[in-house]
Amino acid sequence: MLHVRLITPPEQTDDVVRLIGSTVGTAHLVVLPSAARDPSGDLVLCDVVREAGEELLSGLRELRIDRTGSITVESIDLTLSEQAETAEKEAPGEGADAVLWEELTDATHEESTLSVTYLAFMTLAAMIAACGVVLDNAVLIVGAMAVGPEFGPLAGIATALVRRAPRLALRSLTALLAGFALAMAVTAGFALFMDAVGLFSEAKLEGPRPNTNFVYAPDAFSLVVAVLAGAAGTLSLTSAKSGALIGVAISVTTIPAAANAAVALAYGDLAQARGSTIQLLLNLAGIVLAGTLTLLAQKWFWARQRERTPAKAD
Repeated sequence: MLHVRLITPPEQTDDVVRLIGSTVGTAHLVVLPSAARDPSGDLVLCDVVREAGEELLSGLRELRIDRTGSITVESIDLTLSEQAETAEKEAPGEGADAVLWEELTDATHEESTLSVTYLAFMTLAAMIAACGVVLDNAVLIVGAMAVGPEFGPLAGIATALVRRAPRLALRSLTALLAGFALAMAVTAGFALFMDAVGLFSEAKLEGPRPNTNFVYAPDAFSLVVAVLAGAAGTLSLTSAKSGALIGVAISVTTIPAAANAAVALAYGDLAQARGSTIQLLLNLAGIVLAGTLTLLAQKWFWARQRERTPAKAD
């Protein structure tokens, strides 16, 4: 369940209480008049099952509580209550399938922030991948995939397209492009440095690489895997199953392809650089496409679920 804490202007408290009372899946309503000081107003507390959370939050935003007061939502790990059990039975669908659009937007906004930490992870992941492609070491490639933070901006773009949020789209696209640009530039310099100290060589890059040649040899499976991974990653975000993101991260050839392109450019191998770039673009496009379609499907599904949900009895 979710715990909702509201600060409401006294003249709106009755409307908020009516909204909570009419929303299927709510429980444990508490009203503390004049308890809030900053902003001043009444404190209203309630719990709501996750699958009914979006309906309640949408209603509160229609009442402009996010502007006239405040809305805070927290996840509850354990609730022992017959009323909570009844609320879960009355609410449509399953909590694991529910989408909280405000939560998703906030999460993707944070993940697509162009911060020093984000850029550092992108760059370090690309450098690890560069070692992997030159040494033909699949373990290093997998490690680089897991370190790379690029799924956040990709999810942000998909979310922005579905929610028609141009500012989030621009923010995510900026983080994505700047992250890859910096990572590839630093990785190219890193490759030249490693070559100068005798750890990298053009012969290793051009030689047989049975474990890592997929990063510059795109095919139909590149797009198929990217689409599947994009759908899985989006589902993991919307259902709060963050552990699944690790599996998504090591399924797509984004960071390794970018690293291989950077190393190939450093050595003047335009053929590998071209193939790696195509591989990168296929993966990026596949993830965004799958993420957008997954969110649209979830939006349609929950709209149908709400239409079929009977009104809460008084």
